[in-house]
Amino acid sequence: METTDRARLDTYIGKVTEAFAPHDRPSSLLITHLLPERPAFVGAVGKVSHLRAVLPKPRSVHASTRREIERTVACDELSRELFGDPDTAVAYLEARAAGESVVLLDVGGYFAPSLDALCERFSGTVLGVVEDTENGHKRYAERDKLPCPVVSVARSPLKTPEDFLVGQSVVFSTEALLRQRGDILHGRPALVLGFGKLGSSIARLLHAKGVRVIVYDIDPVRRAQAMSEGFEVARDRDRAVTTAGLVLCATGALSLRGEDFPQLKNGAYVATVTSSEDELELSGLPSGYVRDGAGEHVSRYSTTGHYFYLLNGGEAVNFIHGASVGPFIFLVQAEILAGAAMLARGGLDAGMCEVPTADREAIAATWLHYYNR
Repeated sequence: METTDRARLDTYIGKVTEAFAPHDRPSSLLITHLLPERPAFVGAVGKVSHLRAVLPKPRSVHASTRREIERTVACDELSRELFGDPDTAVAYLEARAAGESVVLLDVGGYFAPSLDALCERFSGTVLGVVEDTENGHKRYAERDKLPCPVVSVARSPLKTPEDFLVGQSVVFSTEALLRQRGDILHGRPALVLGFGKLGSSIARLLHAKGVRVIVYDIDPVRRAQAMSEGFEVARDRDRAVTTAGLVLCATGALSLRGEDFPQLKNGAYVATVTSSEDELELSGLPSGYVRDGAGEHVSRYSTTGHYFYLLNGGEAVNFIHGASVGPFIFLVQAEILAGAAMLARGGLDAGMCEVPTADREAIAATWLHYYNR
C-alpha cells in the first residue's frame, strides 16, 4: 500500500474508531483474513477493545502482514476443530481472556458450535459475536436459540459493494488459471451453484464475457430471480452438474457432495468462493481417484475413464490474486467495529441483530468524505 493510501486509511479508521469506541472496552478475539490492508483494521479493533488474539483464516495469510501483526498481538492457529469441541473452545478462551468480558469477532461461524458452552462455562462473560459472512450468518441463524446476541453484518447494505467485487475477483482468478493451462472460459458452459450476492455477481460477469451461464439455487425465489434476469436456470441440479465445463460453487454451504464429483464432465473445472470445508465434500470422493498437479494452483483428480480439475485446492480461488476489493472493504470493517461497540454497551437481547441504520449512514458518510475525492 502506498504511503498516501495508508495515511488516508489510518485517518479514516481513526475517525471511525473515535465514533464507536465504547466507554468501557471489552476484551476481544478476532478471526480475520490477514491481507495486506488488514493491519489498520486490527489496530482499530485494538482501540475499541483489548485485543487478546488474532486467529488468521487458514490459506488467506499474507506472510509479511502476519509478521507485522505479531509485533503487537498474539496470532494463534485457527481450525474448525478448535471451536468445534466445547472443552477445547472453553480452554482456549480461558487461556486468552480468563474472567474478562469478551466480544468474539467471527468470519464464517467458527464460534457457533461451542457458543453455548462458551457462554455457560467461561469464567468471564461472552458479550456476543459479530459475524461478517453469509455462511457464518446461516450457522448462527439456523440455531433454535442463541445464548447471546449475534450482530451480523453479512446482509448489510454496506457489504453489497464488497460482495459484488468479490464475485468479480472470483471470475478474474478463475479465468487466469484456465488461461495458464491454455484453456479459456468461452465454449464451456458455466454452472453457478448459488444465486446469492456472490453467485449473482459471478453469473452476471460471466454472461457479460459471453459465457453460457446456467444457474441453480435451492431457493425457488432465487431461481425465479435468476430467470427474471435472463439466466438459464437448471430444472435438474444433478443433470446440470454433468453438462458444465466449469462449476463455480457459491452457496456458502455444501455445493458438491462426494458422489457429485464422478458425475462431472471430463475435464471440468471446479472453483469455490469460500473454503473447501464449507463448499466441497472432498472426503466423500470415491476411492480410486488420484490427485496430481496440473499447473500452479490447479489439481487434477483422475480415475479410470474420468478426470476433473480443482482450482486452488478447493479454497477460495480469488485469494490466489489477493482477493482485493479496494477501499470498499473499509465500509464493512467499520461496521464490524460498530457491532463490537454495540455489544460492549450491552442491552441487546440474545439472538440475531444488526447495526442500526443511523450508524451505517454515519459510516458511509465518513467513508465518502475520504474516498469520494
